[in-house]
Order: sequence, then structure tokens, then C-alpha cells
Amino acid sequence: MTTRLDRAVGVVLGSAAGDALGAPYEFGPAGQLSARGEEMRGGGGWDPGEATDDTQMAVLVGESLLERGGLDLADLFARFRRWAAGEPKDIGLQTEDVLTNGLPWDQAAALHFRVNARAAGNGSLMRAATSAVYFAPAGREATMDAARRIAALTHGDRAAWEGTAVLHELVRVALDGADPLAALPSALDAVHPDHRDRYARVLAPDWHPDLATEFNGAVWPCLGSAVWALRTTSGFAQAVRAAVDLGGDTDTVAAVTGALAGAVYGGAAIPEEWATPLHVPLPGFAPRVLNAETLRTLAHHLAGTT
Repeated sequence: MTTRLDRAVGVVLGSAAGDALGAPYEFGPAGQLSARGEEMRGGGGWDPGEATDDTQMAVLVGESLLERGGLDLADLFARFRRWAAGEPKDIGLQTEDVLTNGLPWDQAAALHFRVNARAAGNGSLMRAATSAVYFAPAGREATMDAARRIAALTHGDRAAWEGTAVLHELVRVALDGADPLAALPSALDAVHPDHRDRYARVLAPDWHPDLATEFNGAVWPCLGSAVWALRTTSGFAQAVRAAVDLGGDTDTVAAVTGALAGAVYGGAAIPEEWATPLHVPLPGFAPRVLNAETLRTLAHHLAGTT
């Protein structure tokens, strides 16, 4: 029987593994992973098993929560800024603008949204694995609220807040040993009314990523694709492979899928050949590089077991 602790490890380690598996195929066509027939071999500027900004930012979130004893938005934003100044290999254009525009933590994302009128990328969703584990014991309302507040640090569009909140809630349900797919209706009930219909469409049982009207770098098709991958497969590796084979923003869709599938199937379901080469450099905090074992330890701390 999968324990809650193993599921927590599954969320954190599974998200990182999905990120690293998908990184070499980012912005490419569908089916590349299957066509190549190789996994964790690197490519596209990434070393074998190297995690991207998705996992790097998730680690910063988790460590801030642990070191500050809860949500300290100013501290978290400062860590994000230090990381961005370290010139990471990959950073979303919107996230980079928010973290480098010189404004305080409680103004930077809001100004970006006012100027650009669009800020619904999946950059807050991609980093949510650690915070989802940390806030899960607090219940639905608290974990969804925390997700929104963390998302708002870099994404001024409420669509990004709501998608991240739904992911937090699905992970919470799965960590309790229940079916996150069965919890979708209640999670949608808690979504802001202005965004509920949009999420209801992409999270519906009959939705397929081919029906997406936006690139999966947007938050709602990204989350919808991850839920689709979980729904249409029967194991951790199957779900993550299906996510990568969708093409597009492969690292983030696979990272979100990995978090969900890890919550359902547990850390023990993550292939060892994926975990062994996994490593997470932290630009701005060099020479720190996390590996699978340190990610497992981080998950234990976030789950409150050590």
C-alpha cells in the first residue's frame, strides 16, 4: 500500500523527473519522445537528467516555506530574484520581466499585467509541487488560497492563480489517498466564477489536448493536458510519457503531470533510470545542485515527517 509519505515524495520527485524528461523536447512537435526511443539522454541544451526552471523554482518555494515556517511572500520573491540574476538556462519571458523590473514583490506582477494585459502562462503552475505538499494538511480552502498568493508573485492574471489553486487541491486529495479525478467537480466549485467555465472545459472527461484553442504554455491547457495524461493512462511512467509526447511546452506539461501522477502512484513508481541521473542546479545559489536523494529529503520535510 502506498503511504502518504511516499505519495509526497512522488509529487516532488515526480514533478522534477517529468521536467527533466520533457526538457529536450520543448517547443517541438508531438511524438518526439516515442520517435527517439531514448529517455533522460539530454538534448536541446540540457544534460541528461537536468531539471529546468520549473524544478529550480519549485525548490526555492519549498525551501522558503520550510526556512520561514510558512508563506513569506517577500522572502520568496527575493529568492526568485536572486535566482533570475544567476542567469538560468531557461526562464519564462513574463517571469523574467516581473523579476527584473525593479518593483517590490507586491507590485511587480500587477504592473506587468496592467501593461501587457496577458499573464496567463503556466509559470506559476510549473513550480507548485512543493507548495502543494506543504499546504495539503491545511485543507482545501487554505491550500487553494496559498496557491493563488504564490502564483500572484509573478502572474497578474487570475487565470494563473486559479489553475495553480486547482493543482494544489488535486494533489491534496491524492495525498489523502482519494481519487483526484473524482474531486474535480468540487475543485471547480472553488474556482473563481470568472474562470470556472474555462477550467471546466479543459478538465472535462471528454476533453483531449487536440481540442485546445491555445498553446499548452498557457495555464489552462497545460493543466488540462496533465489531467488528461493522468486520466488516460494507468501508471506514473505512462502518464509522463504521454505528456511529453504531446509536444509543445513539454517540460512543464510533464512536470505538472509528474506531480499529479506522483501523488497518485507514489515515489516508488518513478523509474529508477529516471531518478538516478536527475539533478537540479540552482543558478544564483551555486554551487548547489540537488539530486534525487535531496529532493526526497525536501519532500519529507515538506510533508512534516522530519
